[in-house]
Formats: sequence, structure tokens, C-alpha cells
Amino acid sequence: MTARPSYSRIKTALRAIDEHPELELQLIVAASALLDRYGSAIKYIEKDGFSVAARVYNVLEGENLAAQAKTTGLGIMELANVFDNLAPAAVVTVADRFETMATAIAASYMNIPLVHIQGGEVTGNIDEKVRHAITKLADLHLVASEDAKRRVIRLGEREETVVNTGCPSIDLAAEVRQRPELDFDIFERYGGVGARIDLSDGYQVVMQHPVTTEYQDARQHIEITLEAIRSFNKPTLWFWPNVDAGSDGTSKGIRSAREKYDLSHIHFFKNMEGRDFLRVLYNGRCLIGNSSVGIRECAYLGVPVINIGSRQNGRQRGLNVIDTDYSVGAITDALDKQWSNGRYPTSDVYGGGNAGQLIATELQRMPLTFSKKITY
Repeated sequence: MTARPSYSRIKTALRAIDEHPELELQLIVAASALLDRYGSAIKYIEKDGFSVAARVYNVLEGENLAAQAKTTGLGIMELANVFDNLAPAAVVTVADRFETMATAIAASYMNIPLVHIQGGEVTGNIDEKVRHAITKLADLHLVASEDAKRRVIRLGEREETVVNTGCPSIDLAAEVRQRPELDFDIFERYGGVGARIDLSDGYQVVMQHPVTTEYQDARQHIEITLEAIRSFNKPTLWFWPNVDAGSDGTSKGIRSAREKYDLSHIHFFKNMEGRDFLRVLYNGRCLIGNSSVGIRECAYLGVPVINIGSRQNGRQRGLNVIDTDYSVGAITDALDKQWSNGRYPTSDVYGGGNAGQLIATELQRMPLTFSKKITY
């Protein structure tokens, strides 16, 4: 577990593994998941009753490309020590963050079978390279869609090692759809900074991360979104960016705007427990930004989304998404449509809500090896 969003992406699978009579869970928490300024995901992990087998502190300050590369290198060294001590039968790694590469490399060089969850997808950003590189290092592929399954097989992986389990985050979305009421005070529970805004007549949610292949433009990108949200002037809940290269520019843009403008209609949060966050999304008018939650969970929940820029380019999506470039006019035009559009039909492109159980079943069922050859 290396980042704030990773926990929601794998939580139900962790629970299913932990409860499986033939499996043992050894949970390693690393990188920004341990850091308070990125929401300290470990608080929610421990609150949910999971035992943490090891903690790996490997994030270098800087939020630039060099820090990103060095953080990955430190992760390889530290995780090698952890794997040597824990001696796992297999290592399960999630998705496509740069820290995930450290997990994959350390496990592969230590002859530990590697299980990759959520491979085979297409996006913009450095994640595209990382995801497919991990696919080539992995021995078992538990993908989130049929489109991803076909792509992993086309990458030369043996068909019997590729299983579409769906995405575990959809399991949480399915729970939320059964009990969607926002029956708690989010400001009291999660604090944050900014005005305690009135949400009774509708609100929107913003989550925008830097794009690592465009990291030098991160501040300009966030300033455009800020201007659009400021001019649209609707109650807004804004979530802090992740640790990727460029996040310093994103954060500085937000802080500068808070000093320069009246942002009394915006409240900023670091993080929320996964289901609470999905309830906030479900009860809002729309999500704005470039987070994959707009592509995955919001498709299942039918939440209108405005996806800005290239970060999610190529990723399979539902009908709930309007794509825009970094333009105040384009974003506000999309806001006019999505604010009053209402909920979209549910899409099950990323699964139907039972991914965690399927992942645990496949981990117990599939023979795990660390020797592989490409198929032709």
C-alpha cells in the first residue's frame, strides 16, 4: 500500500484475503500512505482493523522528477529488506503508481511470485509506462475490465494467467449505493480548511492531480481550474493533490488563490475514509478534475464527471464523463451541463461489486510461479 487512493482500490480484497481460511495477509504500508500531508491513509487502514506487518518510509521531498525516481530507488532497497524478513509466498501490487514499480522490481529479483491488480489499462501520464512494465514483471494478472484483459494477453501474457475480477473499489461503490445517505457532518468529521459551506442546494467536488509528463505546467493547470470553479461560484469540496511530481506546483497554486481571492464557497480536505468519500461524490452534482475515481467509481455510481486534460487519456469510461482541455471556457461550459444533468445510468465496465472475493479466490486457486516466457 503506497498511496492514498490505493487503499480504496484494494480494501475489499484485503478483507477477503484476511478472512480466507487458506490465505495469510501480510500488509506493507509505504510511501505517501504514511504521510499526514497526503491524508495519512494508514489511519484508516488501522481503524478498519488491519494489522500492518511493515512500514516503509521512502518518500523524498521535492515533488519533482528526480525525487520521484529516487523515491522509487529507495523503495526497492527498503522493500527488499522487508520481503527478506517476511518471506511472503507471493507479493500483490496494485495499479500503476511509480512506487508500485519498486514493489514489482524487488519481488521479481527475489524470485517471489508477483500478482498485479489493475494492469492492462490505458491512460496518459508516466503511469502508462509503469503499468505495462509491471505487467511484464508480473506472474498473475487480476485485471478490472474485459478491455484490460485483452490488452494484457496482447502484451504476450499467457491467457490462463489473466483473470477479469473487476476493480475492488467498485465493491465499495456497491456498498455505498445500498446506503447512500450523507448522514454525518463532513466538516466535523474531517476538518479541512476554508469556509463551512452550505451544501443543501447542491455542491460539486474537485480532485485534480499533477500530470507527471507535464509536471512543469502543474501550477498553470490548477490555476485554470481554480478560475473556472471561482467563476462558476457554486459550493465546492476540494481534495488535495497526491504526491506525484508537480504536486508542489499544484499546492502552491491553491495556496496562492486562497490568499488572493475570496474562496468562501470552497472547502479543502486532505482525505476521507473511502466509503464516506464515495457518499460525498454520490450526493454531489458532479466531479471536476482528472482523478481515476471519475472514470471508475463515478461510472458505477452514475455521478456526472468533467475530466480535464490528458491524465486519463485512453482509459475506458462510461457515459457520465465530459472531457475538456485546460480552458476556463470549456470547463465552465461542461459545468453548466453536468451541474443540472442529474445522475447517469450505472455502468459496470469496471465490475459489479464482488472483486475482493474473486481476487482472494484466484490467489488461492492459481498456481504461483516466478518463471515466465512471453507467448508469440
